[in-house]
Amino acid sequence: MTKSNQKKKPNTVWRFFRSVKLTIVLLILVAIASIIGTLIPQLPQRESAEFARSLSPEVFRLFNFLSLFDMYHSLWFRSLIGCLALNLIICSTDRFPISLKLFNKTSRPDRSKPFEHLPPQQTFFVEGKIENASDRIHQFLKSRYRKIYTKDASGKLFFHSEKGRYAHFGVYIIHSSVLLILIGALVGSFFGFEAFVNIMEGEKVDTVHLRKERDHKPLGFDVRCDKFTVDFYENGAPKEYRSELTFLVNGQEVQKRSLFVNHPAQFMGVTFYQSTYGTIPGKKVRLTISREGDQHKPETLEMEPGKPMQMPGGEGRFSVEDVKTDFMSTGPAVLIATKSNDGEEKHFWVFRDYEIIRKRLPEPMLKSPKFDPSAFKPYTFSLDGLETSHYTGLQVNRDPGVNIVWAGFFLIITGFFVTFFTFHIRIWVRVSSESQKIKISVAGTSNRNPVGLERELIHVTNGLRSLFGEIG
Repeated sequence: MTKSNQKKKPNTVWRFFRSVKLTIVLLILVAIASIIGTLIPQLPQRESAEFARSLSPEVFRLFNFLSLFDMYHSLWFRSLIGCLALNLIICSTDRFPISLKLFNKTSRPDRSKPFEHLPPQQTFFVEGKIENASDRIHQFLKSRYRKIYTKDASGKLFFHSEKGRYAHFGVYIIHSSVLLILIGALVGSFFGFEAFVNIMEGEKVDTVHLRKERDHKPLGFDVRCDKFTVDFYENGAPKEYRSELTFLVNGQEVQKRSLFVNHPAQFMGVTFYQSTYGTIPGKKVRLTISREGDQHKPETLEMEPGKPMQMPGGEGRFSVEDVKTDFMSTGPAVLIATKSNDGEEKHFWVFRDYEIIRKRLPEPMLKSPKFDPSAFKPYTFSLDGLETSHYTGLQVNRDPGVNIVWAGFFLIITGFFVTFFTFHIRIWVRVSSESQKIKISVAGTSNRNPVGLERELIHVTNGLRSLFGEIG
């Protein structure tokens, strides 16, 4: 049996993914997908819901089926990134042996081909003997190049040197950097999360609310809001709001950070952004109760929601069942629950500045006992104020792939530098005797950048001319 000398052909999958055409197609598809992801607001942005409402039901179902509202976490986009990564790996693996062979290849010093068709300016004559010129040429080349190879062949002395051998790997550095960026994106997509949390002043949390799954995510540490402040412009718009946060591990304070808009804080790989703020009712409600026909002054009470109190005249009991800081866009309001001594119960809302509010309420609401502060005769309730507390709303993100992406970013800069600013250059110098003089010729080759090669040859030739002084 005779062995075939032909190389085994790669399988179909390998041939498919090693194609440069596939790389171009995948890059175009990623670019198109990125444009789509820019034009269509992505979750969890508020604009995404507004955009979805503007679509017809058919278009919305199509967009939702294609996961265009959360494109970067969709199966098809992850598959596209995975195919591009696999394509880069196979292309690099397939072509790397050739570059490695060129890197390891050492040219013979006594090659004659580089000196064929040599321009006249790269050859000159000097006085002296070859033996005397050898050491001077060797020292000159050694000052410019790391390794010098010499050979004496047929009465001629050859010198060979090179630089920029690592330029063969520039493209693989770029491939590796792009691969790192793609891997970082996939790691962030699979193992990262986007969440939010509201923290009251003085309170701490150890979980956050995931935006997509509508579930809780343990942080592995505690976050405490020590203080929240907000400044306003003269027109009432918020100027700046700031959260003073403390991060705790196992109950021990580890770090304190000031958090405000566009100045996030990071702790144990989790990034916190100042997103919003708000107020919630506190533990105290201040009410004034007046009695019709009573000679006594109205009684002002401070009470806690949910705790019943006796009516001033003993006709029953009442309690604050619910508290709203902005009820139906009319301002603060409380829900009063009353129970007379004979068991009759009534529930009605009491507003602050009721005389102003009633001008804004529609007629049916004014006639409803649910909005009558005098529903429990003979008493009239009025709301003087609420104890409120601020809470800070934080956006919480974790992207474990971000460091990988940064590593790819710095690596791609290195790759571009190696690819575009370095090149592999080989220099030969031939010394021979001719007509009682020494003939020195300089030649070279390069894998690219012929202008750079020509410039290098001029430097070497002029340097040798200056070294020997007299030019023949």
